[in-house]
Amino acid sequence: MLRAIQRTGDTARMFRTIAAVSTLAIAISAPALAAEPAKDAKWDVNAPPGMKTRPIAIDTTEGTWMNLDVSPDGKRIAFDLLGDIYTLPIEGGTPTRIAEGLAYETQPRFSPDGKRIAFTSDRGGGDNIWIMNADGSDKRQLTTENFRLLNQPSWSPDGQYIVAKKHFTTQRSLGTGEVWMYHVSGGAGVPLVKRPNETHQKELGEPIFAPDGKHIYFTRNTTPGGTFIYAQNSNTQLFAIQRYDLETGETDEEIGGEGGAVRPTPSPDGTKMAYVRRERTRSKLYVRDMATGTDRKVYDALDQDVQETWAVTGVYPNMAWTPDSKSLVFWAGGKLQRLDLASGKANAIPFRVNDTRLVVDPPRPAIPVAPATFNTSMPRGATVSPMAARSCSRHSASCGSSPPPGAPRAA
Repeated sequence: MLRAIQRTGDTARMFRTIAAVSTLAIAISAPALAAEPAKDAKWDVNAPPGMKTRPIAIDTTEGTWMNLDVSPDGKRIAFDLLGDIYTLPIEGGTPTRIAEGLAYETQPRFSPDGKRIAFTSDRGGGDNIWIMNADGSDKRQLTTENFRLLNQPSWSPDGQYIVAKKHFTTQRSLGTGEVWMYHVSGGAGVPLVKRPNETHQKELGEPIFAPDGKHIYFTRNTTPGGTFIYAQNSNTQLFAIQRYDLETGETDEEIGGEGGAVRPTPSPDGTKMAYVRRERTRSKLYVRDMATGTDRKVYDALDQDVQETWAVTGVYPNMAWTPDSKSLVFWAGGKLQRLDLASGKANAIPFRVNDTRLVVDPPRPAIPVAPATFNTSMPRGATVSPMAARSCSRHSASCGSSPPPGAPRAA
């Protein structure tokens, strides 16, 4: 299994590959500034100094882009909705909110013993991996990145490690991901799957441990070249599911082909892999038999994945198996769906969220839109200079540019 990875300065060797260790948008017109904060006031995402917050009521039985997980005992679901995290009996009912506030918190994942939940949160100022108890208490920050931010956590089967996607941008503002691993006690972490170079712009992410703890599955944009291109043909292979071997450090392709393959979700018994594939531009849910390599479509009405665009936080929301490996729970059509694999029948898991979200009213300084009088200026009488590489106008006291190399200059 995995060997210990301790905090920075005490990093143990692990295998041969390790040398060291649904957005809520509201436009509101009221002013947001409170009393002037003290100069040394520490910034708090959930209580920003000098800003007023107020609650907005929500009452819904549906959600958008909901990441979820099933507890190891199969009795509960954890899911995110509009930046808060909830738990819910797997039969449905009234959810219990366990993470809330102005911070945007998402992608909950139960630990193997069901006592803790890893999640992505920006409550520390930027997206990092956090851990809390399953009831929402004792939230603590695991990773402390302030530039190369993280998301998409996944637990190792022994509960000692978490893998996550670290996002790297480029000069184009686009970028790629790397798969990093962290010990649950903290530390700087170690990179497992690295980007090819600093200018690479092809997406990589959605890491998840194999049930045996020997491999990590992830998705990678496999199109040629290193420059990201929008709106490519999703009937071809844009993404593939790959497998990283923790012992050898080797990576190979697990699932690919026409329509690609994203959101790898291995069953607890290790015999099956659920994933998302495109058919004629539409997203479908498939299951692969890991012994025979046979693929079977099990659900036809997923929401659209984002293979053609940018997928910093995942190409499709997290889904999960029940502990007996007989059912899949996932988000589609605004609902939490439970699919029985044997019968192929899917049923919505009912829920109702009736609570609030905190918002900060945007500052709106008084700016005159249509004053009675105003000054204008415009260039007039433009002429081309004899040097031809620059022009002058009556509006400007000087000409626009320097003469070209080798051109004669005035004495």
